[in-house]
Amino acid sequence: MTVRIEKDGPVWTVIHSRPEARNAMDPPSAKALFEAFIEFDNDDEAAVAVFWGEGGAFCAGWDLKNAAGLRDDDDGVSVLRFDRTTEGGHSRGPMGPSRLQLSKPVIAAVAGPAVAGGMELAIWADIRVMEETAYMGVYCRRWGVPLIDGGTVRLPRLVGEGRALDLIMTGRQVMADECERIGLCEYVVPEGEARSAAEAIAHDIARFPQHCMRADVASAKASYGLDLRDALEYEFVNGKAMVAREGIAGARRFADGAGRSGDFDSI
Repeated sequence: MTVRIEKDGPVWTVIHSRPEARNAMDPPSAKALFEAFIEFDNDDEAAVAVFWGEGGAFCAGWDLKNAAGLRDDDDGVSVLRFDRTTEGGHSRGPMGPSRLQLSKPVIAAVAGPAVAGGMELAIWADIRVMEETAYMGVYCRRWGVPLIDGGTVRLPRLVGEGRALDLIMTGRQVMADECERIGLCEYVVPEGEARSAAEAIAHDIARFPQHCMRADVASAKASYGLDLRDALEYEFVNGKAMVAREGIAGARRFADGAGRSGDFDSI
C-alpha cells in the first residue's frame, strides 16, 4: 500500500510512500492518491489536507522506469489520456490528483525533491511548505518528457511568465530559498519539519468558519480567465450567500467581545 491517510480531527495527512523510488509516481500510486483526495473532499468532517511524501522526498516525478515500458507509438494508453470526466465525474491525471479541483484546501509539505511531475503535484496544492534543503525543478526537460499535469498552466500563475519560462526551458534546480523568493512556495522551514509545520498551518485554517473561507478561495481561483467585471460579480454572488450562512453569526460573536484588536485566538 503506497498511499495512506492519517487523520487528526479535521486535518487529514495524505501520505505517498514509495521511498525506494524517491516517491516517483507509478500508475497504482497515482490512482490511490486520486481516490484519497476525492475521499477527503467528500468527507464532511475533513477540512484541510496535508500532502506529504514519506522517506525524505516529496516526489521525484513520473516513474521513468515504468514509462520506459511504453511503446513509442502508444499515445492511447490510459495513463496518457485526457478525459474531462472519468471516475465519479473527476478526471485523473498521469500523476493522480493533478486535475482535481477540490472544494477544500491542500497544503504540500515538501522535503527533498519535488521535481518534474512532483513539482506539478506541489504546485497543484494551494500552499507549499518546503524544508530548507528541499528543491523543485523541471528535471524531465533532460529526457523529452513534457509537463502534462498542469505545470505549464499553474507555474506562470504562481511566478509570472518570465520566471516560469526560465524554469520550463532550463530545467534547473530551484532550492527552497529561491522558491520562496519567487513565489513558488509560501513557507521555508528547517529540515525534517515540513510535515509538522504544514499540519500546524492546516489546524489553524481548520479553526475558521469553513464555508466562507472556501468561498473566498474559490473566488480567487475563478478570477483567472474572467474580465474584471465578471470576476467582481462572481465574488459578490459567491460571497453574498456566506453573509447569511456564517457572517452574521460571526459578527454577533465579535459584538459579544470575541476577536477584538485582531485577536485570532478567541474566535
